[in-house]
Amino acid sequence: MTALAHPRLTVPDTAPAALAALTAELAATAGEYDRTGAIPEAGIAAAHRGGYLTATVDPRYGGPGLDSIAVARILVALGEGDPSVALIAANNLNTHQAQAARAVWPEDVYTEVVRRSALAPTLLNSVRAEPELGAPARGGLPATIARRTADGWRLHGRKAFATGGTALAYHVVWALTDESPQRVVHLLVPADSPGITWHETWDHLGLRASNTHDVSYADVVVPIESFVEIPLTAGAYRDPSSASGPASFGHVALYVGVARAARTAFIEFVRTRVPAALGKPIAETERIQAVAGEIEAQIVQAETLLFGTLAQLAAGDPAVPHRLSLVKAQIARSVIAAVQTAVAALGNAALTRHHPLERHLRDVLCVRVHPPQEDAALLAAGQALLRGTIPR
Repeated sequence: MTALAHPRLTVPDTAPAALAALTAELAATAGEYDRTGAIPEAGIAAAHRGGYLTATVDPRYGGPGLDSIAVARILVALGEGDPSVALIAANNLNTHQAQAARAVWPEDVYTEVVRRSALAPTLLNSVRAEPELGAPARGGLPATIARRTADGWRLHGRKAFATGGTALAYHVVWALTDESPQRVVHLLVPADSPGITWHETWDHLGLRASNTHDVSYADVVVPIESFVEIPLTAGAYRDPSSASGPASFGHVALYVGVARAARTAFIEFVRTRVPAALGKPIAETERIQAVAGEIEAQIVQAETLLFGTLAQLAAGDPAVPHRLSLVKAQIARSVIAAVQTAVAALGNAALTRHHPLERHLRDVLCVRVHPPQEDAALLAAGQALLRGTIPR
């Protein structure tokens, strides 16, 4: 396939001024979407308009094919403006990046995705978690079943935590076939297929506008060409379409943006807060200045880990891939610490619903749910260290 088969997609502007403008546009509506839980249509539209939703589409499909450092910058900016939009975008970018690395989508299906993406937001997401199993990162097989028919498949089952909700254009559904022996697969399902039902289960602490609802599939017809097998390698199913390596930093990147937004909210408050007994802004006190320094230290640490690790990966450092899970866990610690430090210093003012720090605190805590979670990352690193299998 050549780029001529597709409309040329917008090359996103990743200059600091452009990303700052993107952040500001999303931030203008983020609070209202958080309150209502509605799909953040304005933010998604802004991200699409600038080409940020298709930044990872490969040049052979007419896309810009931006590298992981540029993508991380985009997701930091989106997360600083509206992390619900950023999460939806991160999943979409990961799907395109996986296709660029290993073309598993049928050519005509992906051609249509790219064509639609040039015209309007065309959101993709891997729909994998299940009510009984939870997320598959810790093992297990799906209860969702793909039944073979004469001309394709019929899909049955229920999924949990399907970020994007009814805004999705395609579901990449993780399923188990009814064959003998069974196979683990992804089915590429258009979101308007008959038999898809959404269940409004998402009533969450943070990222409330991400619409991470449950979805069920009842006798959904899937064409034979929309079937992607996940190979069994060394006794485990290695999902070729899952984001790995630098692409997996998309989720933590958006929370670096949340920490930046919290820093901004903190600065605005302390510069304007003038207690009667003090007679000057609290920003002029050494206590608040030291708190500001601690917030900055945590954000600097998170950014250095994020962009430094991506730069090392790009340079081909062989030791870095073995550290990715630990680095992600450390970034999560830093962004949470930054926001919690701001909240602790301001007390009740930061915990009231009309102050943005309350929302930033709720949102940043969601970094902990993304795999690999901290306990799994620490266990794997410790075992590798004690076995002597970590490259030095």
